[in-house]
Amino acid sequence: MSSIRRRTLTLIIGLLLGGLLIISLLNLHDSRHEIAEVYDAQLAQNARLLQGVMRMPVAVGEQAALYQAFNKALGEAAPKLDGHPYERKIAFQVWNEQNALLVQTASAPRFERPPSEPGFNDVTDLKHRTWRGFVLLDTQHQLRIWVGERDDVRADLVQRIVRHTLWPNVIGSLILAALVWLAIGWGLQPLADLASTLRARHAGSLEPLHLLPLPSELEPMQSALNRMLAQIEQVLARERRFIADAAHEMRTPLAVLRVHAQNLLETGSAEQQAQSLHYLISGVDRTTRLVNQLLTMARLEPRASSAALPAVDLQASVRESLVQLTAWLLDKGLELEFDVQPGDYHASVDVGWVTIALHNLLSNAAHVSPPGATLSVTLSSAPSHFSLSVADRGPGIAEADRERVFERFFSSGNDQGVGLGLTIVQTIAERLGGDVRLDNRADGGLTATLRIARR
Repeated sequence: MSSIRRRTLTLIIGLLLGGLLIISLLNLHDSRHEIAEVYDAQLAQNARLLQGVMRMPVAVGEQAALYQAFNKALGEAAPKLDGHPYERKIAFQVWNEQNALLVQTASAPRFERPPSEPGFNDVTDLKHRTWRGFVLLDTQHQLRIWVGERDDVRADLVQRIVRHTLWPNVIGSLILAALVWLAIGWGLQPLADLASTLRARHAGSLEPLHLLPLPSELEPMQSALNRMLAQIEQVLARERRFIADAAHEMRTPLAVLRVHAQNLLETGSAEQQAQSLHYLISGVDRTTRLVNQLLTMARLEPRASSAALPAVDLQASVRESLVQLTAWLLDKGLELEFDVQPGDYHASVDVGWVTIALHNLLSNAAHVSPPGATLSVTLSSAPSHFSLSVADRGPGIAEADRERVFERFFSSGNDQGVGLGLTIVQTIAERLGGDVRLDNRADGGLTATLRIARR
């Protein structure tokens, strides 16, 4: 079910109708019981009233005339203007000690054997109809009084009462459901307004939302949307900057390559051709490094997922990266040493980023170190961070260039560099929650230290 309104309404109306059904069934059960109790009480009361009439002090000779007049009065009971429709629903019968019928109503049933047990009872007449009756024994006057009413008549009365009770509940529930529908629609109107505003915005619009007034429940949604729009704007700005930087930096190397290729075509001597070809290969290598560095910068995006990284052995990862670079360093005539300080190097860090940073630091160190120099890599551990240092034997760094070396495409004293190495390392350090430090060595050279926060 895709509609919040329909889902909420279905839940509320379902709970409402379910609760109403349970309450109605309980009321029906209690109503039947209470009505039956009231009718039984009326039967007992009528029996005692009839007993009082039968106890009237009348001479023996006048009893027959009294019973006859009483029978006649009961037989005239009918729903007249001064009567009640249910007046004839109750039947009376009085027997004497010889089981002679003294008084009865016209609607009184005929029994195969008159009931004799005192109290309430259910009996069946000769027409197979069930009666609910009350028997009252008058031992003083040797009378047996029976007052009763048919079960089907009583059931009909109960059903009418229940129907008159349930119908208002049913009609009221329908009216309440309609009101709930309207109330939910009114309550969800701000959400519909927000959706309408979003649909009306231009597809390329990244401006923050400012909807006022806004319910407190929708403020987190608006904040989340504005945060997402800001992140999208940052990503697009980063892409635009990357494209502009790549276009700007690729223009010059490609132009130089074209010049060297043109010179190669126009030169006559083999020595000049070899020199032009050497320049061409060097230009291709530099352009390749530039493309690789640009692609590395493009991959260094913030992680969208906040899932915890698995714990890794940072010492083993750094050692493996150095093994991969050893052949390249030896080819340049450089030595490599790796020193690990005592400590625990298991942590949840992105090994890929650490490897990229280490490769860039070693590449910068190799380009500025003279042949035969030794590059020293040191890994140490502190309670709050790890430190990965690369020490070279180059000229160091001038104080004026200490801050600029982290700018894009700024290269200090390295003709083969493209000016992105330290920028990449600094970006990785920020992703890892650390920083990069550059310190000139007293005996010459530079020590670049990448600090990685423990997580």
